[in-house]
Amino acid sequence: MKEAQKLVQADGIDLTTFGQRLRHLRRAQGLTLSELGERVGRAPSALSLFENGRREPKLSLIEQLAAALSVPVSELLSRQPPSRRAQLEIALTDAQHDPSYRRLGLTQLKIGARVPTDVLEHLVAVAAELRVQQSRPTATPEEARAANAALREAMRERGNYFDAIEREAASALQAGGYSGGALSRTVRSLTDLRNRRIYVKQEPVGAHSPRAVVLQALGHFRLDHQVPRDFADFLRQRVEANYFAAAVLMPEPAAAPVLTAAKQSRDLAVEDLVDLFSVSYEMAAHRFTNLATHHLDLPCHFVKNDASGVIYKAYENDGVQFPADPSGAIEGQRLCREWSGRQVFGAADRFSPYFQYSDTSSGTYFCVAQVDPRAERGFAITLGVPFEHSRWFRGREATTRRRSACPDGECCSRPPAALAERWEGQAWPSARAHSHILSALPAGSFPGVDDADIYEFLDRHGQN
Repeated sequence: MKEAQKLVQADGIDLTTFGQRLRHLRRAQGLTLSELGERVGRAPSALSLFENGRREPKLSLIEQLAAALSVPVSELLSRQPPSRRAQLEIALTDAQHDPSYRRLGLTQLKIGARVPTDVLEHLVAVAAELRVQQSRPTATPEEARAANAALREAMRERGNYFDAIEREAASALQAGGYSGGALSRTVRSLTDLRNRRIYVKQEPVGAHSPRAVVLQALGHFRLDHQVPRDFADFLRQRVEANYFAAAVLMPEPAAAPVLTAAKQSRDLAVEDLVDLFSVSYEMAAHRFTNLATHHLDLPCHFVKNDASGVIYKAYENDGVQFPADPSGAIEGQRLCREWSGRQVFGAADRFSPYFQYSDTSSGTYFCVAQVDPRAERGFAITLGVPFEHSRWFRGREATTRRRSACPDGECCSRPPAALAERWEGQAWPSARAHSHILSALPAGSFPGVDDADIYEFLDRHGQN
């Protein structure tokens, strides 16, 4: 039983594949269900439930079945389908549980021995194409911006703190024997669901460290994510997986006391999380937003932008007003040139914290910005709080102060009247075309992922 227990603990049991392998090995030896049942002391009806993947076998029975079939336990528990026919049956069973198939309102097709293999080939191919067609396109740019705006609103309402994910991260850490401090390093990802493997691309991944990528992949399974229903669901899952990874790398029981003590000492700083937990500045700043309101009673905002000011990611619950389109979306909008996220690119040392007070139409904010040196391109990460909370932060003695008149004043949205009068009609800029805003997002349940490529990869490596 020790061998079966070891294998099950390592890989688990895929009930569908186990049933297929049990049926295949039984038939290979010319045994009926009754004959095999006599050898292991089980009724044929009970064995039929195992072969159809409807009941999980106990470890003792797995050992008995392996002995009765004269095969190693590992042969019975292998996660590889025993034949092309079995692979097709599994694929069609999975397809009939997919939302795209269920929406047709068809009854479940019973896959018996009399169904020809070439019919299964056709049905599996049609089901795959149905899924592709119903997921194309994933979302138009307008739908994507609306989904981003709705998600940001949901994050704002809860102070960007997700109690359920914190508990799941704590559970995962406890299972791994974590007791405190920064996690040791483990060596974008592809997960083989059948063999329970995660492949990590061995090349530079910018601010995404290999351990963060692995934890994001694990997060999808710990949080019981299913194939995304639409782009909004895909976006929610991505945010939750990123949150899970940050909660594991910077555990709440370890990070919250550090931040609380720093606030009491009036020495809050994002870089302390970077140093303590060995994470990127971006991840540390975003994790700060998870804990700041819940544990420190601090409203705050976070923004990631490039050198031209284009916003890639942002969050706020402190009243700051980001530039937004009529739908309320902020991604792709341009920050005011007076904000710290723009000013940091002109600082003497852009890779060190840049402190600034910013007077805006929604109030005065204390902000710390830094260009993340590990990013593939120059992205500024800014964390800001209302002026009255600046007293808790390192760098509050900064004297740099700038005034933003956006979006209504002569600041960035429109040029000063004197300049406009002098140059209007006398300039012809050659603008960079941002082609990604002109078309719908890539097709597929996972936008931009080429199913053929990943299936070929898994097929090559799944036998190892």
